Amino acid sequence: MSFMYVLNGDATLSLLRQSKLRGGVVVCREMMSEGKVKVTKDPAVFFESRAKHLEFHYGIDKQTYYTNVVHELEKLKNSGSFDEIVLWFEADLFCQINLLFLIHYLKTNLDTLPPISLVDLPHHREAADFPKLLEQRVLLQPADIQLALDAWDAYCANTPLALETIAHMPAGNLKNLPAAIHAHLERFPDVTSGLSALEKFFLQKLSLGRYRKYDLYIAFWDELWIYGFGDFQLDLLLQRMQQAGVIEEDAQMIGITSLGQEVLNNEEKYLDYVPLQHRWLGGVNMARSSWWWDPGKDRIVKKESAKTS
Repeated sequence: MSFMYVLNGDATLSLLRQSKLRGGVVVCREMMSEGKVKVTKDPAVFFESRAKHLEFHYGIDKQTYYTNVVHELEKLKNSGSFDEIVLWFEADLFCQINLLFLIHYLKTNLDTLPPISLVDLPHHREAADFPKLLEQRVLLQPADIQLALDAWDAYCANTPLALETIAHMPAGNLKNLPAAIHAHLERFPDVTSGLSALEKFFLQKLSLGRYRKYDLYIAFWDELWIYGFGDFQLDLLLQRMQQAGVIEEDAQMIGITSLGQEVLNNEEKYLDYVPLQHRWLGGVNMARSSWWWDPGKDRIVKKESAKTS
């Protein structure tokens, strides 16, 4: 039986090679949980939009993006010749959003989908674990594929409401998807402070004392592992917070500012100090967004209702 293995990142590739499992391999090097995603079923249009956005706002060279990301994913256009496509993905938001995109990409590019299975990849694993993990894979059913397609479309939409609805639907074999979507929705500004769950986490930690950056990241990875963000995304987040004036760095130590403490105490609104131009959560342009996260209601609300709640 011939397998096409689809991996989320090169770290998994190294372990797969050590495991001696045989099959074709495609590595997803995207981070669809970060930056703008465009609603389209045309891969060329999607990647052109994505490349421009990542180059202009994230400093990722367009040609490098096409070489390392797009050309690698284009190998999936030949995956219809394999007996089965096996997706190896973890439970966190970073992996789950990439998983949705890949199922969308396969459906868009293949006239007939071969069987697609999913490996629930643990965060801590060794090469010796891979044969057993392969045996434990689950075959995705048509309902699972359709849920992934609907969830991807909802993630690309200019409102988070459809995505929130999907988070409360039966997940079938995509068992990690609801928690990942919930984590994504908590990235919208809190109705009271304007902070996302991630920004609030950092301010709460720094209100207790100063941290070296890596130690702060270790705490994040330990407590908010559900996001699955690496150094690159966390660096971006801290840069935005520093530009907003709520944190500062001195002698390689990061601390909270007086403004940061006031925001944490709900005495100031974070969004009064942070620019949202060109900031996107999936398909939602945050500069134009009227959507907020209400932790008391545990759901997304309109800005107008946030003011009166």
